[in-house]
Amino acid sequence: MTALPRDPRGQSARDRRNTALLHVILIPLALVFLAPLWMMLVFSTHPETAIFSPAPPLWFGGSFGENFRGLQADTNFLRALLNSVVIASVYTVLSMLLTSMGGFAFAKYDFRGKNVLFGIIVATLTIPAFVTIIPQFILVARDLKMSNTIQAVILPSLANTIGIFYMRQAFLTVPTDLLHAARIDGAGEFRIFWQVALPVVRPALAALAILLFLASWNDYLWPLIVLTQKDSYTMPVALGTLVGLTRVSWGGIMVGTAIATVPFLALFLALQRHFVAGIAGGAVKD
Repeated sequence: MTALPRDPRGQSARDRRNTALLHVILIPLALVFLAPLWMMLVFSTHPETAIFSPAPPLWFGGSFGENFRGLQADTNFLRALLNSVVIASVYTVLSMLLTSMGGFAFAKYDFRGKNVLFGIIVATLTIPAFVTIIPQFILVARDLKMSNTIQAVILPSLANTIGIFYMRQAFLTVPTDLLHAARIDGAGEFRIFWQVALPVVRPALAALAILLFLASWNDYLWPLIVLTQKDSYTMPVALGTLVGLTRVSWGGIMVGTAIATVPFLALFLALQRHFVAGIAGGAVKD
């Protein structure tokens, strides 16, 4: 008994209906999620009296410059923004290097205690950060005397557990025969890692870079504890100082969050294809 061929026109019409239905559902949801971002941008251009008026504005005003000047006077925001850019950039590059090397070792080398060591590293994910933050502060600030420095913010979380696990999963997709061929050609181990394996997992690196940069960019608690001088504040800590016991500078907060959010959002939209490809590429089973 021969199966009847499918009608491609009927299948295509069904696909178009499903796509249209999906858009009908997702577009309103997207607008709901984007509404707070839109209101943040709008409020950053209005005085505080307009923000809390019975009929809040829905379009841009002309007070952005005034709000920014107040923000700069209260927090030295440009210095805090520069600190955040430097810290997040250095942290991202160094953490990507360390986690990539760790992930490559766990994926492509066999050594005694490998599975036990990897299990211990993954088990650290179950330890809440609040448990280790006090001993970590004592070590960094008292013993190493690194408070109010870039190193104090960057070093404690460089060997990112999630990054090691993620890059291990990505390197598992690299054919081992490709590495053996490079060894036969006389390449050293670091050259194999740098010039053979890393280019293969480039989408995963792009996704990891976004995740690491975002984690450092938004980090508030640890910089708040280890940075005590105003000139060393990062952007989230500087914005946190605008919330006082008797006064909250809502206009300054809206301007600061808009400046901090829009560039990164634009970068994410530009790299979202690599981000999705990297996340999907790392989802392989051992």
